[in-house]
This record gives sequence, C-alpha cells and structure tokens, in this order.
Amino acid sequence: MPKIPSISPATGQPTSPHFVHTVDGNFVDSHGRTLLFRGVNLSGSSKAPLGEPSYLLDGFWESAEAGGNSFISRPFNLDDGSADVHLSRLQGWGFNILRYPVTWEALEHQGPGIYDFDFMDYTIRVLRKCKEYGFKVYMDPHQDIVMVSILRRLGAPYWTLAACGMNPRNFTATQSTILHHEYPLAHEPDPASIPAMTWSTNYGRLAPQTLFTLFFAGRDFAPKCVIDGCNIQDYLQSHYIEAFGQLADRIRDAGDLLDTCVIGWDSLNESSEGLVGYLNLHVLPTKQGSTLKKGPTPTPTQSLRLGMGQAQTVENWTFNAFGPRRVGSVTIDPKGLTIWADPSSEPDGVHPRYGWRRGPEWQLGVDIWALHDVWDIETGYVMRPDYFRYLPAAEFSTPEEEIAEVEFVADYWAPHWQAWARRIRKAHPEAIHFVAPPVFAQPPPLPVEDLAGRCAYSAHYYDGLTLVTRHWNWFNADAVGLLRGKYRSKFQALKIGEGAIRRSLQAQLKTLKDDAPILGAYPSMIGEVGIPFDMDERRAYGWTDGGRHKGDFSSQQRALDASLNAMDGPNSLNYTIWTYCPDNVHSWGDLWNMEDLSLWSVDDLRLRHKSTLYQGNGDNSSALLLGAHRATQSRSTVRLGATGGFTPGYPSQLSLATMPPPANDEGHKPDITSFSRWDSTFDFLTDGARAVKAFSRPYPIATVGIPVDIRFDIAKAEFRLVVRVRAEDAPLAVPSRRQHALIFLPIVHFAADRTVGSLLDQSRCKEDLSTPDLDIDDRLVRSRSSETLRGTPRGPYPPRPLRNGLAVAVFVSAGRWELDGTTLRWWYPVPGVGEPEREYTIVVARRGGRIVTKEEPGTGSC
Repeated sequence: MPKIPSISPATGQPTSPHFVHTVDGNFVDSHGRTLLFRGVNLSGSSKAPLGEPSYLLDGFWESAEAGGNSFISRPFNLDDGSADVHLSRLQGWGFNILRYPVTWEALEHQGPGIYDFDFMDYTIRVLRKCKEYGFKVYMDPHQDIVMVSILRRLGAPYWTLAACGMNPRNFTATQSTILHHEYPLAHEPDPASIPAMTWSTNYGRLAPQTLFTLFFAGRDFAPKCVIDGCNIQDYLQSHYIEAFGQLADRIRDAGDLLDTCVIGWDSLNESSEGLVGYLNLHVLPTKQGSTLKKGPTPTPTQSLRLGMGQAQTVENWTFNAFGPRRVGSVTIDPKGLTIWADPSSEPDGVHPRYGWRRGPEWQLGVDIWALHDVWDIETGYVMRPDYFRYLPAAEFSTPEEEIAEVEFVADYWAPHWQAWARRIRKAHPEAIHFVAPPVFAQPPPLPVEDLAGRCAYSAHYYDGLTLVTRHWNWFNADAVGLLRGKYRSKFQALKIGEGAIRRSLQAQLKTLKDDAPILGAYPSMIGEVGIPFDMDERRAYGWTDGGRHKGDFSSQQRALDASLNAMDGPNSLNYTIWTYCPDNVHSWGDLWNMEDLSLWSVDDLRLRHKSTLYQGNGDNSSALLLGAHRATQSRSTVRLGATGGFTPGYPSQLSLATMPPPANDEGHKPDITSFSRWDSTFDFLTDGARAVKAFSRPYPIATVGIPVDIRFDIAKAEFRLVVRVRAEDAPLAVPSRRQHALIFLPIVHFAADRTVGSLLDQSRCKEDLSTPDLDIDDRLVRSRSSETLRGTPRGPYPPRPLRNGLAVAVFVSAGRWELDGTTLRWWYPVPGVGEPEREYTIVVARRGGRIVTKEEPGTGSC
C-alpha cells in the first residue's frame, strides 16, 4: 500500500483518525490497512412515502397533484424502538456500510424550490442512529425510471412532469409508461398480475425516453423547450442538484456526521440515455442496455404516434429462460388521448400552481419532437429518424467534415456529473464520490480536480436471467461480455452448469472492476446486487404445492451465493446488496412494482405462541388484496386481506409496532420493537431472514496488506483468505494491538450448539470439538491462542440476553490469532524493507461442520 497521506488531497487539511482513503485501488484506513466494505441498501421502501405503495391507485392522482406527502418515517420509525432492532440485525449479519437511497421527490415534492426540511432533519436523525451502530454510509440520489419521474414514487417530484409539458393521467392509455397501480388498464387495474420486471421496459417507452433526453440533453435536442427563461435541461438539473445540495448542507450543519458516518455520495442511480444516440427511430436499438423486450414493445416511432393518441400495432414479446421471444402483435389504441398537457392547463403561458412561464415556442398539447421537426403529427411520417444520432452542430458541417456521432456518457452524462460533484463537494469537502455511469457502461475519464483523490467507481450487477425469470436456472449467459462485444453470437456466451455459471459471474464482476482505472487508482463498489425471493411462483412462501415448500429458500440461497461468491475470489469487491425493507410482505414484496428482493420480511418471522403470525395463506388476487384495502383503509392501518401481511395506510405515520395483528393471528402480534421476542443471537439473526447463509458471510474487514483470494464454502462452513503483504504495507506508527487483520465470522455459520439452541437439528448435527476434516495445506498450523475459541459480541448489538459464542477451528500459515466475539484478529509478519512480498493463508471452519436447523428442508448430515 502506498504511503497514506496525512494531508487530504481534496482540501489540503490534515486527515483525521477516522478518515477513509481511496488509494491504490482500495479503501484504506488511517493505519494503512485495506478496508473491505460489505453492506446493504437501506432501503428499497424509501422510494415512496409511508403508506403509498406503488400498487395503490386510490387517491394517488389527487395527492400527487396537491404536492404529495412527506417521506418522514422512511426508512423506518425512529421513535418506537424498531430502528434499533433493524440496525442490530444488519450489524449482526456483518454489514459495515449502508447505501442510503433518497429520492428527489422526498426533498422537493411540494413545488420548485420548496424543500421538505422536516424530512431532511428526520434523515439526519436516522443517520445518527446508523452512526451509533458503527455504519459508514454513502448517500444514493435514487431514481427508477425516470430521474425526471414518470410519476411520483419513482424518484422525482410530480411537478417535473408538468414542467415537461406532460399529462401523466394518459400514460397508461398511450403505453408511454407502465404504471403499476393502473396495470393493465386504468379503468380495470389488477396490479398483482403485473409480470416480473415489467417496470424496466419503461426505459424503452416514450415518457421516460423523453424525460431522460430533456434532463441530460435538452439544450441540444429540444432548444424550444424553455421555461422561466432557461432550457428545460438547465431547469431540471439545477433543481435536482440544488435539492440534494440542500440536504448535503443540512447534514454538514448537523456537525457530527460528515466523514465519521457519511463518507460519500453516489451519482444518479441507473441513469439512461433516453433517446440520445439512437441510430434510427424506426427500430429498437441494440447497443443500449435498457431495451428489455417484454409485453407490447413499440418502436420509438410508434411511441411518438401513440403519445399523440394514434392507434398502433406493435410487436408483443415474452421472456423465458431462453430470453425474449416474439409472440405476435397487439394493437394499442389510445382513442385520441395524448400525454401532452392541454394548453388550457397554463392560462397565458403561466402555470396556476407552480408559477413558471413557458417560452413562446413551446406549444402545449403538441409532441415536443414534432415541434422540433422530427416527425409530422398529421401524417405520422418521421422526417429525421436519425435526429438523436448526431451532435446538433453536425447539421452545419461541411461535406468534407466528419459528422460527429453522439457519445452519451462523455457528451452529456459527464458534464452533469461534474456539476453534481462540485455542488456536493461545496457542502461535503472530503466526500468520496461514488461514480455510477449508466448500467454496464464504462465510466469516462473525469477531471482530476473534480475527483480530487476522493473517488470510487460504483457499478451495479444483477444476474439478469434469474431476476427476470424468477428461477435459478441450470444455465446462464455472460451478459457483460455480450454487451461489451466479447462474443460473435449469443450461443458463445452460454454457460451450462452451476460451476460454469459461478465462474462466469466472477469473470463478469472482474470486467466491471477493471473499469475503475479509467478514473484512476480508485476502489470499486458494487452499489446494487441481489436476487428475487419470490422465485418459482412464490413457492418458498407456501403458495404452491399445498404449502409443501414453505420456508424453503434453497434456490434463493444458491442464486444469491453465486452472485456474492463472484464478489469474492480474486475480485475482493466492496458491495451493498439490494435491499433491506422493514415493511416487505409476501403479497406485494418490497411495495414497489412487485419487486421482492428484501433480505428480510415480516411475513417470514417464525410462529410464536402457537399462532399463525404473519404467515401468508397464498392468495395473491388483486381483487382480494385491494378489496381488503378499500374496506379497511383508515388513518391508522391497511390490512392486505387474509395474507397476514400489512402495509401502512395513507396518510398515517406507522411502524411495525403500531400495526394490528392479521386476521389469522388469534390476537397475538410480534414484539419487534425490542429483543424480548428472541431467545438467542442465532434466533434473532435468522428470524425473518431469507437465504441468510448466502449473505451473512465471513470476510476481511481490514487487512494488513491486500486480500488476494477470498473463498467461502457454505456447504462446509469453511472460509479461506490469502493475504499478500509487502514491506510498504507495514502499518503506520500505531500500538502493536492495531497491527493486525480483522475478519468477521458470522454467527449464522459459526455459532456453537448452545447459541443455535432449540433450532438445532440434534438428529442431523452435533457439535464435534475435534479438528474438522479440512482440505488444508500442510503448512497451516493451529494458532497457540486457540483457547480463545468463544467470544462475546461487542457494541450495541445484541443486548446481553442474546450473547452467545462461536465454535471454530482456525489454521494459519503464520502468526497468531484471537477471537473477540464475531471478530477474529490475526497478526502476521510484515516483510522488512528490501525483502520480497509474502503471502499468508488463514482457514476458519466450524467445529462439527455446518449448522443444520430443524427448519432446513430435506435430510443430510452436517
């Protein structure tokens, strides 16, 4: 590791002891140790105000048009004790960093320049609570189609749609966007029937495509779209950047959060090019990574016509394990309805609520691309199908000049990022900028003065086949390789068998990690990775086969383990899993477009007091669920039929503690505002968790040197770490107790029998204190400090009654170790100046083999 600077490269000020450096491709602490951050997104439910899930249509339009509601109580309630339970759980799973989603809507929902400072102050309280539990946090300005939102609950304030001259009440009729609460028809919605990941097809629909184009490239492609004297691009970007700037200012002024807890800021979540760079509006692009074909799939040309109310016959697609497949055509007839706002909505060119004045060339009621002579509304003819392919200056090029094609990331995304970074650094001078270009796109070179030595490359990765099909398949494909042009045909990218799939996932993550040096010698963070838990028609929820597979998350465990194993090996990647939702329920998942990726669900809590507490009965009918909602909606709660799941009712400010018990609960409800519900740490950390053994993994928290290989075998409960140490890796002048590596050992894998307690399957697993049967190098020796076999967890988690120990056997190639709770400390020699580098290995296994509980399906041995 190169010498750690004592002076900040961003500010020129001395660095503090808690400073996290970004050097030599790694996060590094003030002692010169390599840090590894492993965490989760807190939370997916923060996409919407409390009590307003994406499936709920009742009162939606009226509330949105009135300015919406506050996001206070997101991501959880701070005043009833439940926040401590949730954060203790996350800490106990081994997470040390949180990606913290905040939407633009949450900050500026009432109107342009009207900020929700009460929500910002609530966010500060939540961040302080996260700090109490030792978490580092990086803030996530979150959108999910579209940043300039297709409607509320998806990222940006509702008023941005009006500013763009749109009438979102006609989005469904024109198929300009798929709205969950109006799926499949606005007058006959059945939101529970929406196919998996249908929301992501919106990247290829008119409203999001137009909005992204206006946000990033309005000056060039929509020069007539002027509002309050400035182009719509500048209007939107300036409001977005300043809203988050206000939040950053507020966090700074709190005085106790920057750098000790909040270490940095992500850039715009999963941004898209919109129409920018499209070669031909008559066909769907092949280069853009946002063109999932599923359901009715109009071309951009057809979308333009639909947006003006003209009927179109479009391709219809389905998606199965072998990818997209066309299944004929369907006709979409908007019956004259258009997404463009009626001129009467702005008398004399002034909006009656928001007060902006539209420029004279921006005629409401007309498609803005028709205003710019891209197509003719009356005939439907597209005069300029390549309008978005070239930089506008190309129109004036002489025949001898080479026409410049648009490069979205370099031409539009990068300038926006620079403006964003400069405003954030004004409030947070030492911020680490987590640079997140569009998904799977390489980052562009960015100015050194903007990165300021404080940067990390932030990519997202999902196993797309598993995500879309909701099934762990026996084959997969190298998605990154396909998008990067590695193969001549799709068949070459095919990977057959679980071993090949796991190797492919690890290779794809290496490709993403190798993009980081484009920015400089900075670390990589995988900001989102995860799998759906509602696989195989929600079999694990007991919704199929008469409930025979209820609680069986083995497929989910294999899928998630494959993705997180890809972060290990030689990649040694930092990551934050998507997601942890305190209000996830089986019926509606994460309460957003039927996504169900939360690591924990209230519906998966164990039965207590012989009740059927929070155990769904499997009826996923929208009629039942929404009927129950309408019948029971009040200012306090909403019960989702007889499923045993709850979501807060508009407009209350509820927590899990205030929700009434489900109908099948026999009057009992869980105490999840304290730890009294659980008998042991193992019980606490596994109750309600899904595939917990896949995501609560051992890893090196801090390493003297560099971790060059990380391996964890769930089936054997065996962890291996190889560390490379050079003379320059010697820790800085610190007490000898700090000159060691720190390794997290999860309770869910290494707990002693007494910690597992009554959950242990005694017939299949009994702790054996003898040496495990391990495939280990003869050079590995057991440390002399093996008598420190069991320890006591430290810190706020967990309360004293839950404290129990581990049962581990540890083998090291050099040095000594000791166990302190769930943290293993490992001392080993560092080469002297002029000596060659060395590699050391440590192996940790559970005595007696892996833990098998009574809840695990099937039979077998430890």
